[in-house]
This record gives sequence, C-alpha cells and structure tokens, in this order.
Amino acid sequence: MRRCSVSVSSNIAEGTSRLTNKDKAHFMTIAYSSAIELLNQAIISKELKFISEASYLEIRKDIESITNKINALRKSFLTS
Repeated sequence: MRRCSVSVSSNIAEGTSRLTNKDKAHFMTIAYSSAIELLNQAIISKELKFISEASYLEIRKDIESITNKINALRKSFLTS
C-alpha cells in the first residue's frame, strides 16, 4: 500500500515535468491507476480483516477525492 501511495505522487511529479501535455496526461493516467490499485488493496485488507470497516470507508473516501483531482488534472492537459 505504501508503494502505491508513493507511486501516485511520484507519477504526478514526473508528469508535471514533461514537456508535452500528452505526456503529462499519460502520467496522470498512471497516477490514477496506482490510486485504483491502492483502493483494491484496501478492499482486500478489509475483507481479510486487517483494517476495520471505518478505516476502509475513510481510505475509500480519500482515494475518491484524489482520483477526482487526478482526473481533472488529466483532462486539463488534454484540453489545453
């Protein structure tokens, strides 16, 4: 889960340093995918009872907020 979290922020950082908007959007897609991978691991953690339902719901809410922002950033690169 740590690796996914680091991957999200690392891909956003790397993407914003790219020259073309197409490259920037591509890295936002990778960041989004890492966030979805993190969500999957949270679901598995809940199912295996490694985390509580309350913790899972908080994580899910945070991931939804982050993925919405990543998508908005990706769209802004594709439309500019």
